Amino acid sequence: MSNGLPSIRSVAERAGVSTATVSNVLNARRSVAPELAARVRAAVAELGYIADLGAARLRSRRSRIAGLVVPDIANPFFGTLAAVVEDAARRDGYDLLIVSSEDDPAEEATRLRTLLTWRPAGIIVVAAGESLPLRPQAEAAGVALVAADRIPAGPPLDVVAVDNRTASAAVLRHLLKGGRRHILVVAARRAISNVAERLAAAQAEADAAGALLEVVEAGFTLADSRACLAHRLAAGPRPDALFTLNNVATLAALRTLSEAGLHVPEEVALVGFDDPDWACVAAPPVSAVSQPVAALGRAAWAQLAARIGGDTAPPRELRLACTLEIRGSSAPRVPAGASRGGGAAMAATLRPILS
Repeated sequence: MSNGLPSIRSVAERAGVSTATVSNVLNARRSVAPELAARVRAAVAELGYIADLGAARLRSRRSRIAGLVVPDIANPFFGTLAAVVEDAARRDGYDLLIVSSEDDPAEEATRLRTLLTWRPAGIIVVAAGESLPLRPQAEAAGVALVAADRIPAGPPLDVVAVDNRTASAAVLRHLLKGGRRHILVVAARRAISNVAERLAAAQAEADAAGALLEVVEAGFTLADSRACLAHRLAAGPRPDALFTLNNVATLAALRTLSEAGLHVPEEVALVGFDDPDWACVAAPPVSAVSQPVAALGRAAWAQLAARIGGDTAPPRELRLACTLEIRGSSAPRVPAGASRGGGAAMAATLRPILS
């Protein structure tokens, strides 16, 4: 026993076999006679044996651990990404350590430093800031790195992200076609790479159409986003469309517009970047850019697994297409004098959904 836990030697003695046979059964490395394998498994069950993976990694000098750093595990987008990557890693025989940076570069550096103490084979990072902390240390240790969703500055790195520019341009064209001329874009922070890409594409479309594009930085939390939007809407002039660049901002916009008594889409159209499940059940349903988060997670893991496996090709950048789901919240502007029926009902319906 070690630290109160049965050892592999204890299992071997109970089963009446060698420790090598126990190891072969547990790791399925070599064919073992069915009778011996059954005795080993029975001994494992009787003793409650738990393998010492840390010692096994030291002996083999090969890590079967990978890491994933996300900004906020509670966010549905990153939660889904983590679940997909974890499943893909498990299928390839890896345990995945998942940590949250809280969208703070300093915290991200701390979490990465902790991950590196585990000597992982590779790490997927959704960067919190403009650069990737501890990248030199990770590369010096032979740890493979893949950037997902956001692209950190610096030398070329494997990247798996979505086509932010094309999706954002499609949103602007849709709003402009519906008669919207003053579009307020709600971003968490401009400096984030995917936000910057979405803003650049939106600005280009607005400029080409002679429309006004306004941008506010609302932060990452629901409370901060609501406060920012409430202040902006009270200050005037009122925009006739909102383009929210993440699901937190979209939820904040719905709540804030409802509290301000503004009718969607009659007075203010709304399109979000991210398509959470609740977008379809709001009243009216919310138009949104649907990101292929499952495909993003699988592709990020596939690239990391390739690097772990010895792939030495130049860094790759993969961009996945998004889909614009057009729903009631971004219907064309109602002509002057037309009925605004349904707007009050929308506000009443949203309160129990969002409270």
